[in-house]
Amino acid sequence: MSQMLALLLIVAILYIGDAISVRTKAWIPSVFVCAVLFLIGYWTFFPKDIVSVAGIGTPVAVMMMYLLITNMGTLLSLKELVNQWKTIVISLAGIAGITAAVFVVCMIMFDLNTAIVTIPPLVGGIVSSIIMSKGAADAGLVDLSVFAILIYVMQGFAGYPLTAIMLQREGKRVLKKYRAGQWKDDSVAPPSDKHEPTTIVAEDKMPRLFSAIPTHYNTSYFKFFRLAAVAYLAYLASSAVSPFVSISPFVLCLLFGVIAASFGFLEKQPLQKANGFGFAVMVLMLFIFDTLNKATPEMLLRLLFPMVILIATAIIGMFIVSWIVGKILGVSMEMAFAISLTALYGFPADYIITNEAITALTKDEKERQVLTNHMLGPMLVGGFISVTMVSVVMAGIMVGYITPVAG
Repeated sequence: MSQMLALLLIVAILYIGDAISVRTKAWIPSVFVCAVLFLIGYWTFFPKDIVSVAGIGTPVAVMMMYLLITNMGTLLSLKELVNQWKTIVISLAGIAGITAAVFVVCMIMFDLNTAIVTIPPLVGGIVSSIIMSKGAADAGLVDLSVFAILIYVMQGFAGYPLTAIMLQREGKRVLKKYRAGQWKDDSVAPPSDKHEPTTIVAEDKMPRLFSAIPTHYNTSYFKFFRLAAVAYLAYLASSAVSPFVSISPFVLCLLFGVIAASFGFLEKQPLQKANGFGFAVMVLMLFIFDTLNKATPEMLLRLLFPMVILIATAIIGMFIVSWIVGKILGVSMEMAFAISLTALYGFPADYIITNEAITALTKDEKERQVLTNHMLGPMLVGGFISVTMVSVVMAGIMVGYITPVAG
């Protein structure tokens, strides 16, 4: 297959996913549609390395991950992280619910190794899945090695539509209050009787540390340069502490992005302002869908029963615990459950699904801002806490407890 045909096919899939999502008002998320289409492609005529053939190899995807996660850190100031303490508690509660429920069911229906290998991928993303898959393979547990990847590949199929439903319900509740003048959000003016068109003008001014430099020097390359500098510092910090403790550089990219924005080295969302965000998300999404080439029909049939049971168990466990904790903290059931569900897919799906839900609910810019302020921050923080941070730590610890096959 030629490079341009491969690129044409995979970008067409991304567009079909978007189109169906828009048509169904986000009830069928684009990432769900794309995953199904990629599976069909891999099972029919797609070469297994179609994403690489299109020119999007692992080095390009990793580069975009560094830039994207650093960029997402600029959305969250240190003050915002403190303000999101309820989100962090709910996310951790959801993880506890997954862990407890899956462990109990595995001990009743399967075994300890299944519990150990399954829990980190259910809480996180590709990194934790790869750690557990390699650990199981090294222990001679071939089926569980495949199962760790399969759980990662398939869990989003449950997480995407459930999250869309929860965010739709939460958004409708918020809009009802806002339109009635009962919603408190200091950053957005309440609706008035005058239907004035609203326009948002993005100011492309220098961040605080560079305020002495004229604005016209703040080119796209300068934004990319500063993003890359912060990401490189995160990489250096991860390498420096590696002899003592293993910390993913992506975790530090998020933290360094928050710090860089708080101290005025980066503006908010520099990747968007450099016109690179859409391409970066496309690359990362294709990198994620590339892992579907491992899920053969035979594999799905063989592991279908334990996969369905454990994904359902995880969802029930996280729902019960997040609902209880959310009720204690004064967070709606829908928002608490949506925050917990980010463990099943993380970034960028949490960003995409939230924006799709907002777009489907309203076209008014002020109402969109209200929904964005209310839902996007918690969804991003929830995904970062579970997928980017906790799951990697859990995988690093639990992989040491896998019991090798005797002999």
